[in-house]
Amino acid sequence: MKLNLSGKINKIYVQSLCMMFYHGVKFPENEENTDGLELTVNVSEHKNAVHCTAFLKSGDKEVSKEAKCEFTEEESADRTYKIAIGQAVYMACACITGRSSGYGILTGIRPSKVVAALLESHTEKETRDILLNRYLLSCDKADLCIEVAKNETAILKRTDDGKCSIYISIPFCPSRCNYCSFISYAGKKLFSLIPSYLDKLNCDIRKTFDTVKKCGLTVSCIYIGGGTPTILDPSQLENMLSTVGKCIDTSTLDEYTLEGGRPDTITDEKLLIAKRYGITRISVNPQTLNDTVLEKIGRRHTVEDFLTAYEKVKRSGIDCINTDLIAGLDYDDFESFKSTVDRIIELDPHNVTVHSFCVKNAAQIRSDDKDIYEKNNDTARSSVDYSIKALLEKGYIPYYMYRQKNTVDNSENVGYAKEGAFGLYNVYMMSDAHTVFGIGAGATTKLVKHRDGKEEIKRIFSKKYPYEYLKAEEDEEQEIISFFERS
Repeated sequence: MKLNLSGKINKIYVQSLCMMFYHGVKFPENEENTDGLELTVNVSEHKNAVHCTAFLKSGDKEVSKEAKCEFTEEESADRTYKIAIGQAVYMACACITGRSSGYGILTGIRPSKVVAALLESHTEKETRDILLNRYLLSCDKADLCIEVAKNETAILKRTDDGKCSIYISIPFCPSRCNYCSFISYAGKKLFSLIPSYLDKLNCDIRKTFDTVKKCGLTVSCIYIGGGTPTILDPSQLENMLSTVGKCIDTSTLDEYTLEGGRPDTITDEKLLIAKRYGITRISVNPQTLNDTVLEKIGRRHTVEDFLTAYEKVKRSGIDCINTDLIAGLDYDDFESFKSTVDRIIELDPHNVTVHSFCVKNAAQIRSDDKDIYEKNNDTARSSVDYSIKALLEKGYIPYYMYRQKNTVDNSENVGYAKEGAFGLYNVYMMSDAHTVFGIGAGATTKLVKHRDGKEEIKRIFSKKYPYEYLKAEEDEEQEIISFFERS
């Protein structure tokens, strides 16, 4: 797509809006544009208002849309510009494509953050009106965002700069799903790295907890993710968990999560070890309860494997069980996903996270299927809508939300939970509420400090691949301590 922008315009924002309607679109600047798309946007101020015109050409189709937003005392000039530009571009793209997005002109990863800010100075009704009329959200998405924002805000009151969380990365999986873009590895040669990886990981766990103490921080949550952490054999899992247990009294944690992920890696022995070392929350994730779809996406486990693993987790006595589902998977359809949601609700887990299928750059399916961006739009929309309705009716509470680029039908990922069973780490990590220390290959440490009413964030990235991580000798302790000591 060729962009012609005139006036005070954020190019990345315009690109994000266009990508909601044209998944995978590119914006070449120094080479010929070959997709037949051209967007011209002009914005200016006139009589205390921002005026924007968006002219879109797509092959032999053309459309022009205008938007006008008046300046107000409660809204910054930049925000007024953004809304006017967003409305004009959105309406032009929607007119040409015949599509719409429930999230209107909200393009960011955290729509609930915008809504939470609105709720600080407006009633719920006023906030809903703003979302519908200025941000162009649909009624159901506006209501969902408001509920999530209220619950997120309540959770965030439980933390502050003096607290932190820890993420421990186990980047190995029994197989690689075709939609996955995480730094995770499968294969005997790669599995042979696990003993050495754990030796270094345990060393870094001890170093990190020592750094946490020197910074005067209190650990709120620990999340062991991947990959699939339960790919470790019982002795390896116990070795890692015992290392954590020697560094902190796990009974003081607000939450301690072990991501089981693959049902085919969960055993009674591993669950006994997890319970013994203080794990309070565990994920066992089917993604779908359709054997054909599971096989097509490379999961290498069956529905029966999941049901067996779920019963084992339920018997283990671990306090909180989470299950993850993905709406809009290739090869899936609405009736199949509806059946999955209904069966999961019957199992009565404490948490249910509904993800919308997202086409990641590094995912195998992107290279295997060039038309994947356009598939399953209707399935994803109806599936997500059904999951919202069904989970709310059963008393599940939406408590965190995020959106990603190139998600089928521009849908969202939402965490639902029973009262008192919210997944705290997910909220803290997504909201930049406090520092998160990342340990292991592909992990990111995110330092957070509020100074003079402003949020300061610094990220430190671990080596991406396990073999790089094993060779790394960086020591960031002084850099981290200095970040917190600086006035």
